[in-house]
Amino acid sequence: MSLPLRSPGGGRLSSRASDALVAGVVLVVVAVWTLVSARYATEPVARTVIGWALILVGCGALYFRRRQPVAVAVVTLLACVVYYPLSSQDGPLMIAFALALYTTAAEGRFAASVALASVTLLAVGFGEFRQRPGHRQIDDTSLVMLAGWLISLVAVGRAQRTRIAYLHEVEQRALAAEREQEARARQSATEERLRIAREVHDVLGHSISLINVQSGAALHRLGKGPAPEAGLVTATEALEAVKATSKDALRELRATLGVLRSADEPTPTAPSPSGLALLGDLVDRARSAGLDVRTETSGTPVPLPPPVDLAAYRIVQEALTNVTRHSGARTVRVSLDWGTDAVRLVIADDGGGAPEGRPPGSGIRGMAERARAFGGELTAENGEAGGFLVDARLPLPEPRTSTPATSTAPTTSTTPTAPTPPTPTTPSERDPR
Repeated sequence: MSLPLRSPGGGRLSSRASDALVAGVVLVVVAVWTLVSARYATEPVARTVIGWALILVGCGALYFRRRQPVAVAVVTLLACVVYYPLSSQDGPLMIAFALALYTTAAEGRFAASVALASVTLLAVGFGEFRQRPGHRQIDDTSLVMLAGWLISLVAVGRAQRTRIAYLHEVEQRALAAEREQEARARQSATEERLRIAREVHDVLGHSISLINVQSGAALHRLGKGPAPEAGLVTATEALEAVKATSKDALRELRATLGVLRSADEPTPTAPSPSGLALLGDLVDRARSAGLDVRTETSGTPVPLPPPVDLAAYRIVQEALTNVTRHSGARTVRVSLDWGTDAVRLVIADDGGGAPEGRPPGSGIRGMAERARAFGGELTAENGEAGGFLVDARLPLPEPRTSTPATSTAPTTSTTPTAPTPPTPTTPSERDPR
């Protein structure tokens, strides 16, 4: 098992450098101990040479202990089996086998480590019991201590293996949690960018379309060469409409981009109307573009959550934008039906309708996405009596505990105005929605 060894510079040593260092340290310890023991025990030179060769083999095998743990444990055990009966110096070569046995268990070879420990204990015990009385090298107490020592090595190796596996699992979980958090952050940022882009599209698309229609209608009337007084009135009306539309566009754009304000910038503290509360201004701008917009409200209006309120406003805004730009309609009917569990928005015009067979455009898809985001639904299709019909349903919050905004009796209001013909367009120019 890798040990937490570090280089002098503070970096962690490589696995091979760590193995070489461990093998070298064990060799030095065994060699010094053997040299000290040699001062008190003499033996033939041949035995000394063989003993030192076995020490080199047993300690050198530790270099491969993590790549071949079982083989290294077997080699060190065989070296000890030959060394201790042969040498009278009794150096601590058993340290090499102990480290190899621990590594075998720590590397996940638990069965092999148990087998090697059992074979070692049985071999030592069998050899000692065969000795004649008074000639045993290890007594019964030492044999029991050897058994406990071998069991401890295997148990500690197993525990280290479990600890490393647990730490690895914790690290993987932490990395997975970090990746998941980053993914959620990226997803939230993407959704926020899409929301802002949709809001900017709705604001600019609607307002610029109205400005284009208003200025185009004024130029069309001025192109007919009216009297100077009538031309001045026409130009004044067009400029006032353009001014009002651009002012509202700037206000809505400033509110939409307010989420991008820096943390140290002051934020507005006074509440501003939003959502369906601005429906009257929206209708007035559409009327200034030459449309005869009629609004109808039925049921009991209730305050909506700000996101739902804004979605309802944007649906009406996008529908009127499409009518202004592409339909060639003269009359538009905007109906709000407040039910017990949902509010229904219907925007119907008397234009030429959408070309058959064309897929919905981005405007229709955006409105449908807004409705679905709050559990509602939206359909956009040609009306049975002609024109184009946008029908949206947005669920009301439950339970309904809000105070009604108007009287409890259902009301229906119709506000017709004299239409001014818009710049004509053909059905082929109509937005496929």
